Amino acid sequence: MTLIQAEDMEAIALGAAVYGTGGGGDPYLGKLLAQNTIRAHGPVRLITLDALENQDLIVPVALVGAPTVMLEKLPEIDPLVLALRRLETRLGRRAKALVSIEVGGLNSVIPFSVASLTGLPLLDGDTLGRAFPELQMSLCTLAGIGACPMALADEKGNALTVDAVDNRSAERFVRSITMDMGGASYAALYAMTATQARQALLPGTIRMTQRCGQAVFDARARLGNPVSALLQATGGQCLFEGKVMDVQRRTDGRFNRGVAQLQGLDQHQGGTLEVLFQNEFLLARTPQQVLCSTPDLIVAVDLETAEPITGEQMRYGLRVAMLGIACAPAWRTPQALDLAGPRHFGYDIDYRPLGSPSSNQAAGPTARGAP
Repeated sequence: MTLIQAEDMEAIALGAAVYGTGGGGDPYLGKLLAQNTIRAHGPVRLITLDALENQDLIVPVALVGAPTVMLEKLPEIDPLVLALRRLETRLGRRAKALVSIEVGGLNSVIPFSVASLTGLPLLDGDTLGRAFPELQMSLCTLAGIGACPMALADEKGNALTVDAVDNRSAERFVRSITMDMGGASYAALYAMTATQARQALLPGTIRMTQRCGQAVFDARARLGNPVSALLQATGGQCLFEGKVMDVQRRTDGRFNRGVAQLQGLDQHQGGTLEVLFQNEFLLARTPQQVLCSTPDLIVAVDLETAEPITGEQMRYGLRVAMLGIACAPAWRTPQALDLAGPRHFGYDIDYRPLGSPSSNQAAGPTARGAP
């Protein structure tokens, strides 16, 4: 067991922003919420699955909605606790531990507040290894674990449970309900036993974000190159360095959709890059080839500081490094690619692993990639 103190949230939040791949909501607000809660109620116990009995109940808690809406509706703890208690009532048993639904973005740090307030331990792991925009895009789905029954709540005290026949249906229903809750809602979902969690969770990912963020802080402190330090910590590669020349985006109440155009700098002088996103960055391509695509991670960071840049923060004039990080191997199976590969999002390409020669394919048209 590791105790997570308020100061530890700095590195965790920076790492969470990296693995948010441009989406998942900015962890900054969730970090402040967690720090305040930890100072008031005590540190979070970060545990591994070995600390739990096979039938112990594990519950992820998360925010649902477009990241832009979450910037206007600041996150709160009480609706998350309400959703958790409503789900426990529905299941007729209490949770023994919490877990982050995804290790990227706001939902990486949100469970820390609930864990501190309730005294429940938090598992060192998550169900994605990154952030994804749709509810069914979880390794739980591939492991046969249902998102429902699911409890939803809002900041006004409204709460309800959702039962859906499958996780794709749950995504559709929850988005509609979330619209009626003002574009953002609070959820407790994917309840599972420790035995099930051993098949579905990626272990060690919370500490992974902490190491990632700390590597950037250490590089800044010694006046080194934080982008290089980040690449070393993640095992990633630099896809492109450039200046943001144009960003087109729209929010349909469910997702932030858009495309960013970059003009090359330094060794990429004269080149251009197009980055398409739906909350998360999902496709990076030059006029000649696709450099990286979902489910591998595409990350935008400030060229000088390595500070992660989300899709809603992308704007004209930013000088950025676009990085590629290999996804967890579990996302590279045919079943996983059907769930979260490029064709699911309407991109007319086949997935090729990051760095493989065959990834340098021509970039075809997209069905839903542009606003």
